Amino acid sequence: MRISARTDYAIRAMAELARSPEGPLKAEDIAGRQDIPVRFLFVVLSELRQARLVASVRGPEGGYSLTRPPDAITLADVIRAMDGPLVSVRDLKLTSLAYQGAAAPLPDVWRAVRTSLRQVLESTTLADLAGGELPEVVRERARAYRDDVRTYP
Repeated sequence: MRISARTDYAIRAMAELARSPEGPLKAEDIAGRQDIPVRFLFVVLSELRQARLVASVRGPEGGYSLTRPPDAITLADVIRAMDGPLVSVRDLKLTSLAYQGAAAPLPDVWRAVRTSLRQVLESTTLADLAGGELPEVVRERARAYRDDVRTYP
């Protein structure tokens, strides 16, 4: 899985919105807090608005806010809004994917990858990020990653 800059910026912006429930945040404030180019952020926020994850309010007290409580928006929701399905193979449904010969077991690998991603991304909410307390499954996987540090060329 590749996390695009758009998706990275979207999640970081949404985490800022989750941390500021007192009212709308201006895009310039979000950009400054997260070191995101403000022009790029406007594009990201527009996509998030179209996906109905954020709302925009015009005027001097305006800005952007979440459309749902932070504990009701998962990272998977944001990723799907920005990039589509979490895992796809040539835009085919994983349930109907089949290969021949030596590659016959490969669809189960792709299904396992999708399940692993869903376990992490669907269990982590914006409230988790904003509060700094990640779900146990995420902490376990991050710990396993740190314990299995490898050097890649």
